[in-house]
Amino acid sequence: MSETKKIEDVVDLSKPAGEGMVRVTFLPEGRTVEFPFDTLPYEGHGLPMSFLDVAENYDIFLDHACGGVCACTTCHIHVKEGAQGLSEAEDLELDRMETAADIQLNSRLGCQAVIEKPGTYVVEIPKWNRNYVQEGKPSHGPGA
Repeated sequence: MSETKKIEDVVDLSKPAGEGMVRVTFLPEGRTVEFPFDTLPYEGHGLPMSFLDVAENYDIFLDHACGGVCACTTCHIHVKEGAQGLSEAEDLELDRMETAADIQLNSRLGCQAVIEKPGTYVVEIPKWNRNYVQEGKPSHGPGA
């Protein structure tokens, strides 16, 4: 287990994220992780510092049938807080999102939404997913 993963259990939610820190809460699990900005080891899933990359680093289940290359919508998330600190959605992501179920104004693909600055982020992983082939992953999405 990396040093980054060890600090997960000591996040003090009664205080705001410290200067230069990234805090991400994944709903509905309610799991919160915190780490210094731009220090997360890249796990090779999605873009570096994307929500999928964060989830992979902390063993949080965020389905990604295509391996995080923006070829499906299984990592579709709803950004509840922190959207101003994320990369803008590019054409490839916007095109792919047209095929996603239950699109909302705060919808993003977890593999493409990159955290560009320190701060607090809250994302919701919808109960459903569009993964028809699980390839060894749980056959249910979060909260199912």
